[in-house]
Amino acid sequence: MEHRELGRTGLAVSLLGFGCGNVGGLLVRGTPAVRERAVARAVELGVNYFDTAPLYGDGRSEEHLGQVLRALRPAVYVGTKVRLAPAELGNVPGAIARSLEASLRRLGLERVDLLQLHNPILASAGGRGVPVATVLDAVLPTLVRLREQGKLRFLGVSALGESGAVHRALEARGLDTAQVCYNLLNPSAGAAVPAGFPAQDFGGLLGRARAHGVGVIVVRALAGGALSGALERHPIAVPTLEPIASGPDYATDVERARRLDVLVREGHAASVVEAALRFAAAGPGVSTVLVGCSSLAQLEEAAQALARGPLPPAALERLAEAWRGFVTGS
Repeated sequence: MEHRELGRTGLAVSLLGFGCGNVGGLLVRGTPAVRERAVARAVELGVNYFDTAPLYGDGRSEEHLGQVLRALRPAVYVGTKVRLAPAELGNVPGAIARSLEASLRRLGLERVDLLQLHNPILASAGGRGVPVATVLDAVLPTLVRLREQGKLRFLGVSALGESGAVHRALEARGLDTAQVCYNLLNPSAGAAVPAGFPAQDFGGLLGRARAHGVGVIVVRALAGGALSGALERHPIAVPTLEPIASGPDYATDVERARRLDVLVREGHAASVVEAALRFAAAGPGVSTVLVGCSSLAQLEEAAQALARGPLPPAALERLAEAWRGFVTGS
């Protein structure tokens, strides 16, 4: 398993990160024996970064991960998150401190390696998002104080929301990491996309993060499973899913993913899933690619895919053609 530096943190994290979220669902809905076996196998493969959040299964992901970590005692890094409700924006320090304390109890840890803001970042207040001014003036100073108290080692954000606001947050230089959406259905965080591309334009966010020393954690590398090309969901996976920064619905994402099968037919990859993971790992400045598994077989498949290295230039040319087709509908 390849390990890469996580920005300026000094941590060397595995290229494959273990996503403990609701999408794959293994750490939320898997049986205790399967959960422990999956984490043990991940560690055997060289995985050393585990990413969770209070939102995943209403705390069950953190609880279950904590149980496994106490049983196995592996030398791994743990990241979790805090999501602020609109009513909590009036007392950001209190809300973050309460959330972190609850996470630490569920995980059975005295500190986490990484604490990340889980809200979208917006130019101004609205919905589930947090205004970028609040991120800079309240969220980051609070995380810094908690780090000084020994509750966390590093701090980051989910780099979702409005692209301009996200870029502004990363330019503030107070962040250690950013979770960036980067996949074959929306490569705009790392590659230029054609005019009219039917997805949010993240405007080269990967390069911006690297320029400011921010470690990149790729999320939604498989577009929540859509890049498998199958509408059917694994019994452990979340039954329904809303896309992030790609198509208007999951069915549209699946339909576009099926157009990428040309990569398989021409021998560039054994599957579109493999191609997607290899593509994400080759993004500029990417440190780790989170994969949320529903089974041990999926974990093995992800590790094998990433071991194959970047896609060849011919595959990237085919992808550019496919992305133009997303614009024209062809």
